[in-house]
Amino acid sequence: MYFEVIPTEVFRENGGALTYQSDQKLLPGQIVLVPLGKRTVTGIVTRRITKVNFPTKPITRLLHPYPLPHHLLQSITWLAKYYLSTLPATASLMIPAGIAARGALKGSLGDDASVTDKNNVRKPEPPSTTNERPNTTNQAKIPLIELNIAQKTALKALQEASGTTRLLRGVTGSGKTNIYLKMAAECLKGQKSVILLVPEIALTSQLVRIFEQTFGNLVTVIHSNQTLSERRKTWLNLLEATCGEVILGTSQEPSRDQRGALLECSLARNDGPRQTCSEKCQVSPTPQIVIGPRSALLSPLGNLGLIIIDEAHESAYYQENNPRYSALRLASFIARQLKIPCIAGTATPNIVDYHLAKTHHSLVELSQKAKTNAIDPEVTIVDLKDHLNFPKNRYFSQQLLEKITQNLHNHQQTLIFHNRRGSSPLTICEQCGWQALCPECYLPMTLHADGYLLTCHICGHEEKVPSSCPNCHHPDIIHKGFGTKLLETELKHLFPSAKITRFDGDNKKDHDLTSLYHSVKSGEIDILIGTQTLARGLDLPHLATVGIVQADSGLALPDFAAEERSFELLTQVIGRVGRGHLDTANVIVQTYQPNHPVIQTAIKADYATFASYLLQKRHAQQLPPFTYLARLAITYKTEKTTLAKIRHAHEVLSRTPNIQISPPMPAFHERTNRGYTWQLILKSPSRTALQKALLPFQKFRIELDPPSIL
Repeated sequence: MYFEVIPTEVFRENGGALTYQSDQKLLPGQIVLVPLGKRTVTGIVTRRITKVNFPTKPITRLLHPYPLPHHLLQSITWLAKYYLSTLPATASLMIPAGIAARGALKGSLGDDASVTDKNNVRKPEPPSTTNERPNTTNQAKIPLIELNIAQKTALKALQEASGTTRLLRGVTGSGKTNIYLKMAAECLKGQKSVILLVPEIALTSQLVRIFEQTFGNLVTVIHSNQTLSERRKTWLNLLEATCGEVILGTSQEPSRDQRGALLECSLARNDGPRQTCSEKCQVSPTPQIVIGPRSALLSPLGNLGLIIIDEAHESAYYQENNPRYSALRLASFIARQLKIPCIAGTATPNIVDYHLAKTHHSLVELSQKAKTNAIDPEVTIVDLKDHLNFPKNRYFSQQLLEKITQNLHNHQQTLIFHNRRGSSPLTICEQCGWQALCPECYLPMTLHADGYLLTCHICGHEEKVPSSCPNCHHPDIIHKGFGTKLLETELKHLFPSAKITRFDGDNKKDHDLTSLYHSVKSGEIDILIGTQTLARGLDLPHLATVGIVQADSGLALPDFAAEERSFELLTQVIGRVGRGHLDTANVIVQTYQPNHPVIQTAIKADYATFASYLLQKRHAQQLPPFTYLARLAITYKTEKTTLAKIRHAHEVLSRTPNIQISPPMPAFHERTNRGYTWQLILKSPSRTALQKALLPFQKFRIELDPPSIL
């Protein structure tokens, strides 16, 4: 017998499926070991084919008898085509690392030689013909989730919205979580599983904890701190629990007939889109709730009934490395294949998603805060150009310092937000103008005063601060600009008795983020300083004031998404106060551009006005959602080679009809430790036209629908 198998390692440019032979009857989705050149790699069976007229190699062995669910097999092909990736690259997403390692499958069905024989899968008699079917869901009581009137209305609208993907735009504090819980509970009652995507487990621990408290042992959490062994075990448990956890989850060793019956029903269920296996083994699939980041979407759940994407605007849902893809788009594809709902929830939707949802009548808005005692914060705008606002400190206005002092007296908290880490982003010689640049990236290095080191935030290069200028040897080395570390130092001088904690990309790896959140929530910390990692949906009951040190810092970036990102960050961080815990809520916004539309709409949480402003601007500039965008980046060790390649690509693509193409230009981070990078930006009203045009350039970095061009 001959089978097409997709290896999970790229073996040639544009590599796809290969043909192998086996004496065993294999089904689509089964995971095997196959020879690839001089190596042996994992692969996924796609289909059985007729006899071929060329020599083939034998499949080394079957790794696990349970095949991947049908929708994951479909996703491999869809991802490769939609994002111009290779089949091996997309197939590798479906299997956890080290699944073929010695002992990785110990205890799984794959270890039981009785499950398969040389020619076929065993077909034992079903264990029972009775109508009584074990049901583990009944062992865990599904709780009753109470909703307020606004939430009930939103839920009804979500259920009635057109299409499978629906956008829930709910203001901060409106209770989107309650709607998630209600939909998940209904899905479990229907014997279907749920996937809940979150941007990062550590920073959404509150949401995870609520689901665990509500649904108990039906919740499986996937996170980056798990070891490879733990990830493999979790993945295998989900694969096998789709059918038969009633038997396999017990301490009693299942019998040979039980194993065979469960396997047979699993194979039957994966033979096409049918999602029930009760007629084979009389065992109901055990519903699960899987919570995790982007990769959790690829959990091998054969009875999936609902996908929820929390904080759907987050950039973490886009995979930067090959294969590059958006988890939101993949979730929509899976939902369409399975005809199940996919709910994307956020207070600040991506403008493309918002436009599409409005156009296709799948937008549901929840504008009322859940708590009746929730209040709108009092917002004060401070003009950074007016130095009279800063009599005591050049970073903190008098208005902000007064609020911090008042909060300390009342045992309430202050959050200081600035989206730049480090102490100072520029180190220069005052005499000759020399600047401390990374020797690898040629970008300014940031001073970290606590260790008195210069650090490149792109490649990680570190070096000591020179005592004199390396160019003219003058001792006047100065540092300009400021980051969160400098703000921390200043605040400790201003408020020496306050407990101050900084939370940003420099220290989050050294702290238990869940523990830090509990410290903040309990009121142990007086002043919290941080970057965008603090802007996500945290509920901080003691927080009275948010101080935004420079609200317009992200607006000047040379990126089409700069205004959208700034609005999202400002709206999210302002939404941390006024949630009904305290009778006071204040926001101090320091900015050089107090009248900018982004600043004005963000402080009012007026997404509709912002969306109208941005859509008009995007339409005039012919940017998404009114056109499709692609980025082609070419990197080589020498600048000469990079320029030659990018000019050739530009010449070829310029002859393609129906496409606008930019001149060759250096990337925002032109030089890194990988070499020199130049790029082309392509626009077209047809996504297919972009795909066809870029097909010959697949060996380079291609981003279709990039969230940013930096």
